[in-house]
Amino acid sequence: MNFQLTEEHLAVQEAAREFAQSELLPGVIERDSEAKFPHEQIKKMGDLGFMGMMVDPKYNGGGMDTVSYVIAMEELSKVDASASVSMSVNNSLVCWGLEKYGSEAQKQKYLTRLASGEVLGAFCLSEPEAGSDATSQKTSAEPNGDHYILNGTKNWITNGSSASIYLVIAQTNPSLGHKGISVFIVEKGWEGFVIGKKEDKLGIRGSDTHSLMFTDVKVPVENRIGEEGFGFTFAMETLNGGRIGIAAQALGIAAGAYEMSLAYSKERKAFGKPISQHQAIQFKLADMATQIEAARLLVYKAAWLKDQGEDYVYASAMAKLYASEVAMNVTVEAVQVHGGYGYVKEYHVERLMRDAKITQIYEGTSEIQRIVISRKILK
Repeated sequence: MNFQLTEEHLAVQEAAREFAQSELLPGVIERDSEAKFPHEQIKKMGDLGFMGMMVDPKYNGGGMDTVSYVIAMEELSKVDASASVSMSVNNSLVCWGLEKYGSEAQKQKYLTRLASGEVLGAFCLSEPEAGSDATSQKTSAEPNGDHYILNGTKNWITNGSSASIYLVIAQTNPSLGHKGISVFIVEKGWEGFVIGKKEDKLGIRGSDTHSLMFTDVKVPVENRIGEEGFGFTFAMETLNGGRIGIAAQALGIAAGAYEMSLAYSKERKAFGKPISQHQAIQFKLADMATQIEAARLLVYKAAWLKDQGEDYVYASAMAKLYASEVAMNVTVEAVQVHGGYGYVKEYHVERLMRDAKITQIYEGTSEIQRIVISRKILK
């Protein structure tokens, strides 16, 4: 077992860290307060190759492995989870799904633009009554000659208004249940496609989360990915990889809060000495560092298994479950280490604590991850 990062991994880590500090950190508090999407920063991330890291270079991607991707996700998430979640969706859900299952024509038309960062993608699965229960899709796509008629509503869509290309899961044959679900590529601007208001969220406030409404939207047959009935399998396979990205995001949020707490503890004095010299704070820092390292090993293992072509479903569920809980625990402790200063925006940790909560919810709640894990260990 080799726990050393390669030179390529270290280069990715350094590039992501430098970008986070120079481009994401300035203005991150204001973007959070104003719920402002980081358009300029996301564009620069695309220019640097962060939006299609794992895509084959022939489709304008970086051709990197999943370990490189999670390393970059961790570094960016230390500073701005609103930016990193856009990167996660574009990489793990949209680009991966298109490259893995899309036709060559679909890859040339859509994937090349997504991987280069020219445009953003969105993954549209959740509905008002079908979040974690992906089998209960109400959005429908009825065949009509050379196209489908798409109707329905999608909720909680990351990149909702900023995306140009949307992967939409819809029911094409209700009588078949989950075997009658299909997946389609939909473009912004098509008649009948309306973007709802932006959600006013607790955390990742810079991320533009919207509801999407489809009313008699005409979707060409050639925009269906795979055969009819492939949508549920597509969604589940894509989400398995997406969990790795969110686990890396949770890891980054925790690591960012820890690094800030460590630095603050050496500067802040109480009872005549830095608080880092008080055992109560030392124990908190020790627990934070240990939990983060354990989460990092789970995340890296899941990414490595995916790169090796091994079954990573179990590992990705564990990584997402544990890393998201660590993110919540560590950020709460980070606020405590900062004391009163941790409760104000200037010191960042209160924002990271708010951002951490969503990692326990999206890409399948913690309860869903426990179901995945328990099925594996009881099989």
